[in-house]
Amino acid sequence: MRISGTSSICAVILYALTLGNQARAIELDINNEQSIKDAAQIATHGMMVWYHGNETGQIPGAFPEKWWEGSALFYALLNYWHFTGDETYNDELSVGLQWQSGTNGDYLPSNYSHFLGNDDQMFWGLAAMTAAELKFPDVSNGFSWLSLAQGVFNSQKGRWDTTMCGGGLTWQMFSYQGSGSTMKNAISNGGFFQLAARLARYTEDKEYETWANKVWDWSVSSPLVNSTTWLVQDSTEGTEGCKNGANIPWTYNYGTYLMGAAYMYNYTGDSKWLDATNGLLNRTLQTFFQKESGYVMEDITCEPREICNNNEILFKGLLSTWLSYVALVVPKTYDLIMPKLQVSAVAAAKSCTGNNNNTCGVQWYKSKWDGWTGMEEQISVSQVFSANLLPFVDAQAVAPVTSNSGGNSTSNPNAGLESSNKDDSLKPVTTGDKAGAGILTFVLVGAWAALMAFAALGSGP
Repeated sequence: MRISGTSSICAVILYALTLGNQARAIELDINNEQSIKDAAQIATHGMMVWYHGNETGQIPGAFPEKWWEGSALFYALLNYWHFTGDETYNDELSVGLQWQSGTNGDYLPSNYSHFLGNDDQMFWGLAAMTAAELKFPDVSNGFSWLSLAQGVFNSQKGRWDTTMCGGGLTWQMFSYQGSGSTMKNAISNGGFFQLAARLARYTEDKEYETWANKVWDWSVSSPLVNSTTWLVQDSTEGTEGCKNGANIPWTYNYGTYLMGAAYMYNYTGDSKWLDATNGLLNRTLQTFFQKESGYVMEDITCEPREICNNNEILFKGLLSTWLSYVALVVPKTYDLIMPKLQVSAVAAAKSCTGNNNNTCGVQWYKSKWDGWTGMEEQISVSQVFSANLLPFVDAQAVAPVTSNSGGNSTSNPNAGLESSNKDDSLKPVTTGDKAGAGILTFVLVGAWAALMAFAALGSGP
């Protein structure tokens, strides 16, 4: 068995005992709304078993060795709540997104900011932006979701680097982080582009539109995005003048630029952005939904060789979510996108037969469990299930809102630029903070014997 998360054995035992003797597979009828909701509930519960930030003595939203993954978990929870209506995890979601926001409201908490990459911070900003677009209730004594997205934007525009290659964000923020501080990569710049595009659409503030165009124009002038072939390369090296790119295809690199282009088209109606949306979408579908895999979504760089790390396992879950939003904001893409998401969801459900408790795998195209176990696997499957609820909802009712179409999250264009009075000191997790996840601490006592037996069997990397 390959365990891909930290605290792995304990989480697997908790998961097994919590779900008990459920059916081995997640039953999914892709044409039945309730079936998809039930499948999403199972996958999401399996995801939350790995989360301990709602327990006494723990820190909400904290994943010390992989801080950015907290944003992916909350991103998945936002979509799960939005498309299923299930509020089970909303307390954890709200508390976690606030707790990691930092004293300045820009997702640079002091415990982690010294080693973060621009992409790490950006993902939290996108999660907050999603909360604003989905009208997830603002917290009365915290930062608004919109202001948190604005805080990340303001922080990142200040790190726009013109000393190498005429612009772009480096992967890592600080020079002491080594080669990552000179590399300019797709996810950092594509994520910044996406965030600017979504802020432009939501607020209609021209500054965000200007920056979205600026980041896009720089990206297509670099090796990162080819606006003829629509190839998206992973990174380029600043010390070499950004002359060459690393042609390593990842779902989320394509997805983040696609998402930004779709939002810009929805906002401006400019054919430039429709061309970009169509070009990136077609290339994405050709690259990651191949005939050999039954047109099931696949991260082709790592899955065939079974070398995906925790980060990489999350990528196609993000693409699932972004594709569903592209279908909402550019409806003419719906008929291209939905069949691919449906085939992928059916295969993903068949992968959830592990450990006799609906543990999901990585290689969905195998249509069976591949032996992988972890929070990341559950997050990605939760996301593809939630995305498949689109055919059963009123598209206008679930589409991301703007400040002029029902959005009510408070704006602060200066967020992140000045000190906040928000109390960021750690305080005990309350009963309300812990509500909803269904993770019962007393299970650990009963699990001890099983844990010892499991450890004795061993689990290879």
